[in-house]
Amino acid sequence: QVQLVESGGGLVQAGGSLRVSCAASGRTASINGMGWFRQAPGKEREFVAAISRSGGTTNYADSVKGRFTISRDNVKNTVYLQMNSLKPEDTAVYYCAGSGRSSVVAVLTTPSRYDYWGQGTQVTVSS
Repeated sequence: QVQLVESGGGLVQAGGSLRVSCAASGRTASINGMGWFRQAPGKEREFVAAISRSGGTTNYADSVKGRFTISRDNVKNTVYLQMNSLKPEDTAVYYCAGSGRSSVVAVLTTPSRYDYWGQGTQVTVSS
């Protein structure tokens, strides 16, 4: 099995930056692509960013493109989401996800493509 644990969430002012991390443990060799999703109260879970197994390709939601950067360290089995120029509408619970089936970032935009999920970390952006 695979376990994913997020960390680094918190409260930040609009315009500020925050980095959230996701540490994988267990059968990490079975993880291919990884991604970040977020869910605000009363809304559906939405795609934020995805990264291939090698880290060589990435994909972003239009709402975060140019502000967020996803990266991964395969030695540490950790994926990161660097969030800059944060806006109040970025407030949500951020979830890390891993896919055992695909490393193609173009398709890793829906929750059904993922097999493993973390418990989430709260990010709150104040205006």
